[in-house]
Amino acid sequence: MSTWNKKTVLRSQTEELISRYGIDMLTASIMVRRGITKGSDILYFMEDDLRFQHSPFSFTMMEEALDRILDAIEEKEKILIFGDRDVDGVTATTLLYDCLTDMGGNVSYRLPTGDDAYGLSMVAVDDFSKEEGSLIITVDCGISNNNEIAHAGDLGIDVIVLDHHNPPSDLPSPAIIIDPKLSDSGYPFPDISGCAVVYKVVSALRFSHSKWYKTDAALLDIKEEEGGFCIDCVKIRNLVPTGKISEHVAAGKGLEETRLPTYLKSSLILVWDADRVKKMLTLAFGSGTDFNLLDIRPLTAAFFPTLANLGLDKIKTMSKIARYGNHEPTEIGGFYNIYVTYAQTALRHEFPKMIKQEDNDMQLVALAALADIMPMQNENRIFVKRALKLINSKEIRPGLFELMTRLNLLTKKVNSTDLSWQVISNLNAAGRLGHPELAAELFISKEAETRDEVAKKIIELNSERKQLTLDAWSYAAIQAKTSIPVHNNKLCVVIDERINRGVCGILAGRLLASYDLPAIVVTFVGQNAIGSMRSCRGLDATKFLDKMASVFLNHGGHTAAAGFSLERSRLEEFEQLLKDFSKEIELSESTSNTFEIDAEIPPSLLTPTLLNTEDRFEPFGEANPPLSFMTKSLPITDAMVMDKGEKLHLKLTLDSGKYKWPALFWSQGERLHRDFEVGDKIDLIYHVERNTFRGNETPQLIISDIKKE
Repeated sequence: MSTWNKKTVLRSQTEELISRYGIDMLTASIMVRRGITKGSDILYFMEDDLRFQHSPFSFTMMEEALDRILDAIEEKEKILIFGDRDVDGVTATTLLYDCLTDMGGNVSYRLPTGDDAYGLSMVAVDDFSKEEGSLIITVDCGISNNNEIAHAGDLGIDVIVLDHHNPPSDLPSPAIIIDPKLSDSGYPFPDISGCAVVYKVVSALRFSHSKWYKTDAALLDIKEEEGGFCIDCVKIRNLVPTGKISEHVAAGKGLEETRLPTYLKSSLILVWDADRVKKMLTLAFGSGTDFNLLDIRPLTAAFFPTLANLGLDKIKTMSKIARYGNHEPTEIGGFYNIYVTYAQTALRHEFPKMIKQEDNDMQLVALAALADIMPMQNENRIFVKRALKLINSKEIRPGLFELMTRLNLLTKKVNSTDLSWQVISNLNAAGRLGHPELAAELFISKEAETRDEVAKKIIELNSERKQLTLDAWSYAAIQAKTSIPVHNNKLCVVIDERINRGVCGILAGRLLASYDLPAIVVTFVGQNAIGSMRSCRGLDATKFLDKMASVFLNHGGHTAAAGFSLERSRLEEFEQLLKDFSKEIELSESTSNTFEIDAEIPPSLLTPTLLNTEDRFEPFGEANPPLSFMTKSLPITDAMVMDKGEKLHLKLTLDSGKYKWPALFWSQGERLHRDFEVGDKIDLIYHVERNTFRGNETPQLIISDIKKE
């Protein structure tokens, strides 16, 4: 028996969101139920401008990484990008390759192909050394390649690691490492994809063309207060605040008696309305005090004329970022926001091709975020929303355009689910079957005919992958079920030589979904065993595998998904460790049969306008599932069973009064005549989506559960 759960929402909670952020009652109630109540979280559901993403220079090692890359480009050093075979790795490789070649770099890339293991290999390092290469940049891998990176160092090759996987206790050395999951990374959001990490580096490389790159500046503002003046200063480097002071000065106090001379030393002083600031500083410190000030207002007004005559007291109220903050907007805060906007706008104005490059990049970043199951929170939402906007306005990057054309996706409004289930599944097939170079060629090739032919090959590979998955399931089904009690009913394990290594992860995910337990699938390549793990119910996959590190050749990954390899000769030892450590697993309570309800919709309000609310919360994905609505007492006016393959699906017509809704209930065809009939009234949980057929779009309900009234 399923459980339907609708959390209680207090009116005071929704009213606060409505009044502060101008959202409607339904949206506010959903946000409260989902725990989206902080301004910093609400921002990413309300806004879609890239201005709201985090600065790449938040990474503490970013400037060091840029210096090494820029030196390599200038000195015409050979640079190798080493990526991974999955969508995240291929898009990360593509993005960095495009950027470095555009900047004149002598760059090549390499991906694991065939039966190559995950991560940087000794062979790749040695091959690059023979070519007299001097810089390797790993993308979506490298954080666990200690031996390989040490070997590269011995050969005189520098390594930059751009990764997002959970770091080991001992980090690779010598290397410059940028990984948001490092405790000292400096980055405010740890859950971005490997491609997003590369995008941050690429964004920083583009900013290196700005006159503001590496400029130590200080924003300064002064205003009168009772008994004197208040001077606010924010130090800036590469658009990131590095310090802040507020100095309260009594009239007539000497400048040398304040912290300002020391604080402002060696900094370019930026102000808004230099005449006003100079006059105020003279009142504060006397006419003998001279500040060398750069007025940002006329520079900004060249791009935003409406700001030409506005003071910071007005500008601070215009800041959207301040609107979502926890404090009242301030003049210096508004100054910082407008300065960043000005600097970014000036750079794009000077190098207009960056706009198109960024649009193309953003579509790769979105694919990676969805493919690697990054949470649809924080800036990941900005990335995917921006990409969907570009795709649906038909500003589709080369390669993706050809693939989507062949998948017949250009005649409908595309959402995150379409990208995940159609585009990404095809792209992943290339890497899973040992041909990630095809996915890279799809995005990198300059010839449309080549891209179209590659798209065709990728789709053919996905058909092959589907058959391999079906075959693997037939091998795994019985073994999986019998393995559960052997592993203390806490783990599902399948070990079978017949399974293609490319579908191990897919099979592990399917087993997890079937048994609601963490799952491990192992196959063999030569003398090695290769495995994938998918986890749930609070078990950290990488920490669990860490317990067996002594038997692995390598291992690593994320909390919910990880991989490993070991010598075939140690398989028996590994199996025993699994049995032993499975006893220690503590799983949280299963919620597989519990439905969390976001809002109850009365029949009279069940109209197509509900799609507007769905759109507000799109993109859906990890940590942001599709909205789950409940409506009671809906009459069934028609019903039919659809037979597709092994599954019997149910199509209902439901009458909400103003509107008759087509509703699909997947894999539940047997419930008609057993649990309900045409003419019955039902309570149901569902989400709303658009169905596109031959260019015509109609709203429909996708049912999650039904109870007869």
